[in-house]
Amino acid sequence: MSLQDRARPWLPPTAGAALMLVGTLIAIYMVTQFLRNSVAVIAPDLARTVGLSAGDLGLLSSVYFFTFALAQLPVGIALDRFGPRRVLLVCAAIMILGCLAFAMATSSAGLIGARTLMGLGSSSAFMASLAIFARRFAPDRFATLTGLQYGIGSVGSLFATAPLAFAAATIGWRESFVVVAVVTLAAGILVAVVVKDDPVARSARSQESIGEAVYGILTVVRTPSVGRLFLMHLAAYSSFALFVGLWGGPYLSHIYGYGLTERGELLLIPALAQIAGAFLWGPADRLFGRYKPPVLLGAGLTVAMLAILALAGAPPLPLLIAWMAVFGSLAFTPPLIAHGKSLFPPHLVGRGLTLFNMGTMGGVFLTQAVSGVVIDLFPAEDGGYPLLAYRCVFLLQAVFVLIAMAAYLGAREPQRD
Repeated sequence: MSLQDRARPWLPPTAGAALMLVGTLIAIYMVTQFLRNSVAVIAPDLARTVGLSAGDLGLLSSVYFFTFALAQLPVGIALDRFGPRRVLLVCAAIMILGCLAFAMATSSAGLIGARTLMGLGSSSAFMASLAIFARRFAPDRFATLTGLQYGIGSVGSLFATAPLAFAAATIGWRESFVVVAVVTLAAGILVAVVVKDDPVARSARSQESIGEAVYGILTVVRTPSVGRLFLMHLAAYSSFALFVGLWGGPYLSHIYGYGLTERGELLLIPALAQIAGAFLWGPADRLFGRYKPPVLLGAGLTVAMLAILALAGAPPLPLLIAWMAVFGSLAFTPPLIAHGKSLFPPHLVGRGLTLFNMGTMGGVFLTQAVSGVVIDLFPAEDGGYPLLAYRCVFLLQAVFVLIAMAAYLGAREPQRD
């Protein structure tokens, strides 16, 4: 716990209000989790029906994260300036437009434009929730609530696996995204009814000019160790998104020959494991009494798992299932986020967290875009990409996480009670 956290007046809601608030924030976050991972299972079908190369698929998936990352600093200012409720409602409307545009797209440009809207609309859900948690709950519960949000919210990614595969096979992927637009509308209505602006935070926002709000970003960037944590954020979530969000589907199709249903069922395994892992990693900072040990442990295990798959190439199915379960469970993002939050005073928490989230989503864009280019370097064989292409991508990601770990080792850690 930082000195700023101990000095900050927090306003805990009653148990019933807390349950409704957290449930509502999780609901809108579930939609964004679905959208960010919704390409992998239908990627071969999109490539076949619309005519997309590996580079196109990489861009299609990664443009969501690129837009998401670019939006983070404006979102941080908006959260501190206008409050989470307004930001969430505007972003929900943009998500609905993105889903409908994706359903109607007939070209790669149309699909990419729709994914851009999805990324922009999804950009505030997690950070708005964390800003509310930071203000409304006790500081030593922040990482646990982050793990809860991340864990239950990741159920949305489950719907991007077997359920999306089933829906795409039953009613078509276009119609499936129309359904998602309707679900997003319902989640937006729930936000409008349940989420209220904190009067204390609203009063503080009214005293800050736009210039001061922008200057706050510079203050955040100059905070010691921000660069080291930013690099760790670049690598942390991008490993999961690289496999489950993009190349897991093509890998299972091209190397193992699995169809849409089998791909969805197998990708459900790491998605489920991520949910369980988030609950385990959420309170890890309290278990260790520090932030860095659980982050370094999770990152080190991620490097090991990526290296194992790169070396094994195409392990037997039982071993692949075991690998996906372990790999998916390495959801060590909550203690990393809590570490970042501890560096900032309360009035900069929104901007500080969104800066790190910019790193998280920027890292996914970087790895997915680069991996698409790498895979395109290998000639396609019988309509699929060779095993060597996937092995190179997994090994490159392992090296990336290892470099981030080396930088994170020197990060400052505020003293905790």
